[in-house]
Amino acid sequence: MKARRTPVRGEGERSALSRGLAQAQALHRAGRLPEAERLYRELLRSRGHHPDLVNALASLCIRQGRAAEAVPLLEGVLRRDPGCAEAHHQLGNALDASGRPVEAMARYRQATVLDPAMAAAHNNLGRALAAAGYRDEACLSYERAIALRPDYALAHYNLGNTLSALERKDEAIASYRRAIAIAPEHAESHNNLGNAFNDLGRFENAIASYREAIRVRPGMAEAHHNLGATLKDLQRHGEALASLERALDIDPGHAGARFQRSTLRLALGEYETGWPEYEWRWRIRGAERERGFREPLWLGSPPPAGKTILVHAEQGYGDTLQFVRYAPHLAALGARVILEVQRPLARLLQGMPGIATVVARGEALPPFDLQCPMMSLPLALGTTLASIPAATPYLAPPRDRVAYWRAAVGESGTPGVGLCWAGSSRAGNPAAFRIDRRRSLTLAQLAPLAAVGGVRFFSLQKGPAATQAPPAGMTLVDRAGELEDFADTAALVAALDLVISVDTAVAHLAAALGKPVWMLSRFDACWRWLTDRDDSPWYPTLRLYRQETPGDWSSPISRLAEALARLAA
Repeated sequence: MKARRTPVRGEGERSALSRGLAQAQALHRAGRLPEAERLYRELLRSRGHHPDLVNALASLCIRQGRAAEAVPLLEGVLRRDPGCAEAHHQLGNALDASGRPVEAMARYRQATVLDPAMAAAHNNLGRALAAAGYRDEACLSYERAIALRPDYALAHYNLGNTLSALERKDEAIASYRRAIAIAPEHAESHNNLGNAFNDLGRFENAIASYREAIRVRPGMAEAHHNLGATLKDLQRHGEALASLERALDIDPGHAGARFQRSTLRLALGEYETGWPEYEWRWRIRGAERERGFREPLWLGSPPPAGKTILVHAEQGYGDTLQFVRYAPHLAALGARVILEVQRPLARLLQGMPGIATVVARGEALPPFDLQCPMMSLPLALGTTLASIPAATPYLAPPRDRVAYWRAAVGESGTPGVGLCWAGSSRAGNPAAFRIDRRRSLTLAQLAPLAAVGGVRFFSLQKGPAATQAPPAGMTLVDRAGELEDFADTAALVAALDLVISVDTAVAHLAAALGKPVWMLSRFDACWRWLTDRDDSPWYPTLRLYRQETPGDWSSPISRLAEALARLAA
């Protein structure tokens, strides 16, 4: 008779641990997290701190938003087994979720050294590198993960995100499409594919992608927000408002949707509801409303009489030039106004009536009682479409510089026309960079103006675009190198008869000086220019030449050239 084999005690315990761990992991995968955690902890008490068990429990803690609990668990595993690649990987996840990205990166690297075939560690190392700004290296990590697991949808998605941040949009689109082919129900891939299309101006493709994200996940507030923002840019205002309000039904605190709805209302002239909601801009920009000021924010109350108010610039040069008009109104209410602005604007604004002190940003501020960001002044002063303080000029250049430029321009009897064809790219600000691509021209695109006789063109262009050669037949006087700040530019503008500009600070400057301005405006025009009109309630001397279709400058430039020919005649 054959003797029966008696099970070894250690083998039985390992078998029981394996069965228990498998059962807990099945609960974990099914999303039954409290049950899975109870079983993990029972196994820990009865079977000891087995690495696989601790790693699994740590993963569950991270998933539940309790990453801080996972850190000591995993550090305990690594004290006993420093070569456990999965523990390094999970500790990286816990540290990353705890806001310790540099330490996380080191753990992911160690995991990939110990186990080069661990695709998840390569993917997560890529995420950490991208978050730290090492985007090219991040792409390499994602590519290693994909080489190990070609069907790794999340790695394709993450690669798409990083390529998009590198402005490699076509490659990003290809990566998102691979992710979607593998995981068609991954809503984030559809949404970010829409973002990449949007950045390229392929708006209909973007809309289709956002709608697909919403089909997959109807409760995805971000996709509704992005759809609404794109529809707004296409001037489909009713549909845009419906999408933004759906986003806010899902997530009332969605700052992006609040901000987009505010700019839509402002574009429609609904200032009474638009200005209050425009205050949500602080939340989407990640800025502190009061910049750390101890002095209270002033939004119209208490009465400012007898108080010193700091009015501080917060956005671009053009925004400051447009909204600085409110400073004298504060002074008329009895306030003493301190104005903090970007340094290139300080000299121009020093002589503005009603301002006690002008401080260039970065300089020490004198004492003040209250403070108000410049773009909040319309709300604080109750501006409606009918009550915009539109009288111009409200700026004046230094007289000595005006005399200099009048002599330089000369009195030939031929109209002097200033040209500005590009804005500042602001490459460090992705949203502003994308807008600048849509608002800016090349000088060559203004070739129809070269055919207009009887005018003299003067460059007002600064920055890299200033080096562009004028189109054939255009004589362009370029002394912009002498313009050290906006006071100099204002003096040159004062010596001219007309300014032709894209939507940039030069247009605001010339209009604030009361000069005729013909502004070329992109199809998705800024909210301040309202809709369906070629004039502006903010600037009586400004005339708009709008794109009729997105990206097509030929029609507005042609219309502007015809108007210039009539002026010259």
